[in-house]
Amino acid sequence: MATLTVWKFETPEGAQQAEDALSRLQKQELITVLDAATVSWEEGKKKPKTRQANNLIATGMLGGMFWGLLFGVIFFIPLIGLVVGAASGAVFGSLTDIGIDDDFIADVRKHVTPGTSALFVLSTGAVVDRVHQSLREQGIKGELIETNLSSDQEANLRRMLEESEA
Repeated sequence: MATLTVWKFETPEGAQQAEDALSRLQKQELITVLDAATVSWEEGKKKPKTRQANNLIATGMLGGMFWGLLFGVIFFIPLIGLVVGAASGAVFGSLTDIGIDDDFIADVRKHVTPGTSALFVLSTGAVVDRVHQSLREQGIKGELIETNLSSDQEANLRRMLEESEA
Protein backbone atom coordinates (compact mmCIF):
# COMPACT_ATOMS: atom_id res chain seq x y z
CA MET A 1 0.00 0.00 0.00
CA ALA A 2 1.32 3.46 -0.90
CA THR A 3 1.55 6.27 1.61
CA LEU A 4 1.36 9.97 0.80
CA THR A 5 3.30 11.73 3.54
CA VAL A 6 3.88 15.45 4.05
CA TRP A 7 6.72 16.59 6.30
CA LYS A 8 7.12 20.24 7.34
CA PHE A 9 10.52 21.72 8.24
CA GLU A 10 11.30 24.93 10.12
CA THR A 11 13.73 26.22 7.48
CA PRO A 12 13.46 26.72 3.71
CA GLU A 13 16.35 24.22 3.30
CA GLY A 14 14.93 21.47 5.52
CA ALA A 15 12.92 19.70 2.80
CA GLN A 16 15.98 19.49 0.54
CA GLN A 17 18.04 17.99 3.37
CA ALA A 18 15.31 15.42 4.03
CA GLU A 19 15.10 14.60 0.31
CA ASP A 20 18.85 13.95 0.25
CA ALA A 21 18.52 11.74 3.33
CA LEU A 22 15.63 9.79 1.74
CA SER A 23 17.83 9.12 -1.28
CA ARG A 24 20.40 7.49 1.01
CA LEU A 25 17.70 5.54 2.88
CA GLN A 26 16.29 4.29 -0.41
CA LYS A 27 19.71 2.90 -1.31
CA GLN A 28 19.65 1.05 2.02
CA GLU A 29 16.20 -0.33 1.04
CA LEU A 30 14.49 1.23 4.07
CA ILE A 31 11.95 2.97 1.84
CA THR A 32 10.81 2.89 -1.78
CA VAL A 33 10.02 6.36 -3.07
CA LEU A 34 7.48 6.29 -5.90
CA ASP A 35 7.46 10.06 -6.28
CA ALA A 36 8.28 13.16 -4.28
CA ALA A 37 8.23 16.93 -4.48
CA THR A 38 9.51 19.78 -2.33
CA VAL A 39 8.14 23.16 -1.39
CA SER A 40 10.58 25.79 -0.15
CA TRP A 41 9.22 29.12 1.06
CA GLU A 42 11.81 31.78 1.82
CA GLU A 43 10.92 34.51 4.29
CA GLY A 44 9.61 37.64 2.57
CA LYS A 45 8.54 35.83 -0.63
CA LYS A 46 4.89 35.89 -1.74
CA LYS A 47 4.83 32.24 -2.77
CA PRO A 48 6.97 29.14 -2.37
CA LYS A 49 9.25 27.46 -4.88
CA THR A 50 8.16 23.96 -5.85
CA ARG A 51 10.15 21.16 -7.42
CA GLN A 52 9.58 17.53 -8.28
CA ALA A 53 12.29 15.44 -6.63
CA ASN A 54 13.79 13.80 -9.69
CA ASN A 55 16.95 12.66 -7.94
CA LEU A 56 14.98 10.14 -5.84
CA ILE A 57 13.34 8.33 -8.71
CA ALA A 58 13.93 7.53 -12.35
CA THR A 59 10.46 8.51 -13.51
CA GLY A 60 7.99 10.00 -11.07
CA MET A 61 4.75 8.07 -10.76
CA LEU A 62 2.65 11.17 -10.23
CA GLY A 63 4.34 13.56 -12.60
CA GLY A 64 4.31 17.32 -12.94
CA MET A 65 0.60 17.56 -13.63
CA PHE A 66 -0.33 16.05 -10.26
CA TRP A 67 2.20 18.09 -8.25
CA GLY A 68 1.34 21.26 -10.18
CA LEU A 69 -2.35 20.81 -9.48
CA LEU A 70 -1.79 19.96 -5.82
CA PHE A 71 0.56 22.88 -5.15
CA GLY A 72 -1.64 25.23 -7.15
CA VAL A 73 -4.63 24.32 -5.00
CA ILE A 74 -2.72 24.48 -1.71
CA PHE A 75 -0.56 27.55 -2.29
CA PHE A 76 -2.55 29.44 -4.96
CA ILE A 77 0.38 29.33 -7.37
CA PRO A 78 0.37 28.79 -11.13
CA LEU A 79 -0.19 25.19 -12.04
CA ILE A 80 3.27 24.17 -13.22
CA GLY A 81 3.13 21.27 -15.63
CA LEU A 82 -0.65 21.31 -15.83
CA VAL A 83 -2.46 21.52 -19.13
CA VAL A 84 -5.51 23.62 -18.39
CA GLY A 85 -8.76 22.24 -19.73
CA ALA A 86 -11.36 19.59 -19.16
CA ALA A 87 -8.74 17.09 -17.99
CA SER A 88 -7.63 19.38 -15.16
CA GLY A 89 -11.22 19.62 -13.88
CA ALA A 90 -11.51 15.84 -13.86
CA VAL A 91 -8.19 15.48 -12.03
CA PHE A 92 -9.17 18.11 -9.45
CA GLY A 93 -12.45 16.33 -8.82
CA SER A 94 -10.53 13.10 -8.23
CA LEU A 95 -8.33 14.56 -5.49
CA THR A 96 -10.90 13.83 -2.80
CA ASP A 97 -10.96 10.20 -3.95
CA ILE A 98 -7.29 9.90 -2.99
CA GLY A 99 -7.53 11.51 0.44
CA ILE A 100 -6.75 15.06 -0.60
CA ASP A 101 -9.72 16.98 0.72
CA ASP A 102 -10.38 20.44 2.17
CA ASP A 103 -9.04 19.40 5.59
CA PHE A 104 -5.75 18.19 4.09
CA ILE A 105 -5.36 21.40 2.07
CA ALA A 106 -6.17 23.61 5.07
CA ASP A 107 -3.75 21.69 7.30
CA VAL A 108 -0.86 22.02 4.84
CA ARG A 109 -1.63 25.74 4.30
CA LYS A 110 -1.65 26.32 8.05
CA HIS A 111 1.75 24.67 8.60
CA VAL A 112 3.75 25.50 5.47
CA THR A 113 4.29 29.25 5.66
CA PRO A 114 7.06 31.73 4.77
CA GLY A 115 10.36 30.61 6.32
CA THR A 116 9.52 26.88 6.15
CA SER A 117 9.61 24.02 3.67
CA ALA A 118 7.83 20.72 3.08
CA LEU A 119 8.59 17.38 1.51
CA PHE A 120 5.71 15.49 -0.13
CA VAL A 121 6.51 11.79 -0.57
CA LEU A 122 4.59 8.93 -2.14
CA SER A 123 6.26 5.77 -0.89
CA THR A 124 5.88 2.08 -0.15
CA GLY A 125 7.69 -0.39 2.05
CA ALA A 126 9.04 2.12 4.55
CA VAL A 127 10.63 0.70 7.68
CA VAL A 128 9.15 3.65 9.53
CA ASP A 129 11.02 3.45 12.83
CA ARG A 130 14.40 3.12 11.07
CA VAL A 131 13.58 5.95 8.63
CA HIS A 132 12.60 8.28 11.50
CA GLN A 133 15.63 7.25 13.55
CA SER A 134 17.98 7.85 10.62
CA LEU A 135 16.54 11.29 9.94
CA ARG A 136 16.88 12.25 13.61
CA GLU A 137 20.48 10.96 13.69
CA GLN A 138 21.25 13.21 10.72
CA GLY A 139 19.82 16.20 12.59
CA ILE A 140 16.80 16.47 10.32
CA LYS A 141 13.78 17.46 12.38
CA GLY A 142 10.47 17.50 10.61
CA GLU A 143 6.85 17.55 11.65
CA LEU A 144 4.49 15.04 10.07
CA ILE A 145 1.54 17.00 8.73
CA GLU A 146 -0.41 14.29 6.95
CA THR A 147 -0.14 10.72 5.85
CA ASN A 148 -2.83 8.84 3.99
CA LEU A 149 -3.88 6.55 1.15
CA SER A 150 -5.97 3.54 1.88
CA SER A 151 -5.91 0.68 -0.62
CA ASP A 152 -8.98 2.19 -2.32
CA GLN A 153 -7.41 5.64 -2.47
CA GLU A 154 -4.21 4.23 -3.96
CA ALA A 155 -6.26 2.39 -6.61
CA ASN A 156 -8.15 5.61 -7.36
CA LEU A 157 -4.84 7.49 -7.71
CA ARG A 158 -3.47 4.91 -10.14
CA ARG A 159 -6.72 4.97 -12.13
CA MET A 160 -6.70 8.79 -12.21
CA LEU A 161 -3.12 8.83 -13.49
CA GLU A 162 -3.78 6.21 -16.15
CA GLU A 163 -6.77 8.23 -17.41
CA SER A 164 -4.76 11.47 -17.50
CA GLU A 165 -2.04 9.77 -19.60
CA ALA A 166 -4.54 8.48 -22.16
